Amino acid sequence: MAKDRAASLSRPGAGTVAVAERPSAAETKGSINLRIEAHTRQLIDDAAAVLGKTRTEFMIDSARKVAIDVLLDQRLFMLGPERYDAFVHALDNPPAPGPKLRSLLRRAPAWEK
Repeated sequence: MAKDRAASLSRPGAGTVAVAERPSAAETKGSINLRIEAHTRQLIDDAAAVLGKTRTEFMIDSARKVAIDVLLDQRLFMLGPERYDAFVHALDNPPAPGPKLRSLLRRAPAWEK
């Protein structure tokens, strides 16, 4: 609603009015406090200096890169043509459900109990 109001007030020719909006909770900055050994802190400072970054910039960039890699490792995997074909075949032809799966599917979910 505030965005619509801000957009309508700032249209050219409609008496341009700037309306400041608060950033959403996802856009606000937070802090992370770390206790690290002096030699580790110095190592980070030295690496940051080599790249012309502050310690904070270096740590955020490094943590972000590793976080992206970790998440992609859980979602993206690459296969050669033969292994890809075997993977697709396994997806297209799942094994018949066994007794344990049938038993599990008959149970009521915990959230419905």
